[in-house]
Amino acid sequence: MYKIILALAFINITSNAGAQQIFIDKATVEYEVKTNIKKTIETGFFEDMIKDQLPQFKTGYYHYTFAENKGIYKFDHWDPNMILPTFLKTSDEANAWYYDYNSGIFNMQKSVAGSNFTIADSISHINWKLENENRVIAGFNCRKAMAIIMDSVYVFAFYTDEITIPGGPCNIHGLPGLILGLTIPRMYTSWIATNVSVNAVDAGMIKPIASKKDYTMATFKTTINSRIKEWVSEDDPDSKNWIAQFYWNLLL
Repeated sequence: MYKIILALAFINITSNAGAQQIFIDKATVEYEVKTNIKKTIETGFFEDMIKDQLPQFKTGYYHYTFAENKGIYKFDHWDPNMILPTFLKTSDEANAWYYDYNSGIFNMQKSVAGSNFTIADSISHINWKLENENRVIAGFNCRKAMAIIMDSVYVFAFYTDEITIPGGPCNIHGLPGLILGLTIPRMYTSWIATNVSVNAVDAGMIKPIASKKDYTMATFKTTINSRIKEWVSEDDPDSKNWIAQFYWNLLL
């Protein structure tokens, strides 16, 4: 009888341990992305009139679909209760990010003043610092991490190691699991996963963005910097602030 009890106890322990070792390597994640657009618009007579007509937040929903250690992140739809002018939506709808963590290559499309640029390059390294703070997001236990990107922009992320791909929204990645929550204070934007679906994942859509010409990150930065010089005034601090936000959004 004693041996039977021990055997049953062992089966129960190994069964529970096995149940905890559930890792997701294929899914579609929905993110709610909120930007305080009134904070991102520069100050001025015309700009202030525009702000009065806008909602406080621009809220969109994006999907990140991944399988076989590859992923693609792109726009899906806007909050149906939100009304925004077209010029504040067009770029978001055109942008897309593709990552192949097997080969270490990424590919993204960015819309700039009505023109689409496709960038293809090696996946960059982000120097993360893990912190002792946890949160449950979309039903997953997540741990907090912090990093600085683009020399001075602080990024705060919550990732789960229950989802194995080291990806996340936009150009933020490199943690030991998928980022489900993200905040970038200087860009007045937050990302939060609202749903993780492991059913009927369309792996065929996970492919690089096709283009006639690819830029590297270096040549893309050079091209954008040359255009920014035509727009920014050295004597206008508000203009400089707007350009900084614009630049960060393009590289993210």
